[in-house]
Amino acid sequence: MASAAEQLAANINFSAIGKAEELKKRIWFTLGALVIYRLGTYIPMPGIDPVAFAQSFSGQQQGVLGLFNMFSGGAVQRMAIFALNIMPYISASIIIQLLTSVVPSLEALKKEGEAGRKVINQYTRYLTVVLAAFQAYGIAVGLEGSSGGIVTDPGWFFRLSTTLTLMGGTMFLMWLGEQITSRGIGNGSSLIIFAGIVAELPGAIANTLELGRTGSLSTGLILGVMVMAILVIAGIVFFERAQRRLLITYPKRQVGNRVYEGQTSFLPLKLNTSGVIPPIFASSLLLLPTTIVNVSSAAATGGILGLIATYLAHGRPLYMFLYVALIVFFAFFYTAIVFNPTETADNLKKHGGFIPGIRPGERTAQHIDYVLSRITVIGAAYLAVICLIPELLISYAGFPVYFGGTSLLIVVSVTMDTVAQVHGHLQAHQYEGLIRKAKLRGRKR
Repeated sequence: MASAAEQLAANINFSAIGKAEELKKRIWFTLGALVIYRLGTYIPMPGIDPVAFAQSFSGQQQGVLGLFNMFSGGAVQRMAIFALNIMPYISASIIIQLLTSVVPSLEALKKEGEAGRKVINQYTRYLTVVLAAFQAYGIAVGLEGSSGGIVTDPGWFFRLSTTLTLMGGTMFLMWLGEQITSRGIGNGSSLIIFAGIVAELPGAIANTLELGRTGSLSTGLILGVMVMAILVIAGIVFFERAQRRLLITYPKRQVGNRVYEGQTSFLPLKLNTSGVIPPIFASSLLLLPTTIVNVSSAAATGGILGLIATYLAHGRPLYMFLYVALIVFFAFFYTAIVFNPTETADNLKKHGGFIPGIRPGERTAQHIDYVLSRITVIGAAYLAVICLIPELLISYAGFPVYFGGTSLLIVVSVTMDTVAQVHGHLQAHQYEGLIRKAKLRGRKR
């Protein structure tokens, strides 16, 4: 841990940040945009009784609503105008990304470079509008049909106003995320989700300390969980940075009368190519039956859905088994979608590169697929362990874990990416200073 902290301090020279004017502007712009986002999570929707909704929400925190509430920074619990958050845009991006590997026309657009990327981004925005409208109307109908007097004046006007309000909130956050990406620092969409998760951290720590003060949790258990959290974060950093690098060799080539020596490079294969997609998909699928039961009368009538929700409750062996199985399945599935060994082998062959001892073309594609499949086993096991630790703490230790493995992965991954971008801007600033000094010296001479 000490070496990791020293490396982080070496990567970020805080005194250099003060001299980099453009970087400071980007950081301030990012902070201002995130403040605007947090203010929007406290603006309630019109036509909702906040007290009645809070009472109704308290019984549904273990379902999909609880997961979305964590990602939205408590906006769902307050039924704010940003209750949908940026999740429809994330879902649309994932769907379009999957379709680019299946639909030939989208795959052709992906290969066109910047022009094709702009068209694909426009398709993503259109799909975001459709998904946001569908989800917003479903929320409006669900609020009307719920008991407890949540809606003060039900009817078509309420449905229309709720749908437009939630859609407008999602589209504004999508625009805000794009502005952060282009004019700020880091990935805008990821930072918005990151801010929502981190915003709930002080309250979670205060609740845990309060439980320790009242004697509900032992001091040893709290300290043990804190040490475990540090070890888990260190493990996430290690596995997210881990790569298997395949040696690529380029032979000698002659251009005109000049002969260029052969070169070597590496093809990096990430241990966890799928990122945080498998835990998000697995959590959503498993929490869906619980949410449906909470908003219906199936549990009261003892229906099949209520029986399924009972066995799929948090801490049940069936839930944990299916959770791990779905994480492993989506890890392999999404890796196969985002990384194409055949396309990579063809690109290497076109540029004259080859893996030593492996014939270019089909044999190279088979070798890359062989290596990728085996490191994905380790990546899937790492995701399963990280996401299973909070479930075990809740079930057997009785510890109130407020943040699951998915949120922890998002926080650590976004932090690492943002730090890497800050480091990149600092290096660019240093290079610009060296170039200016070199030009001044050349003029004096």
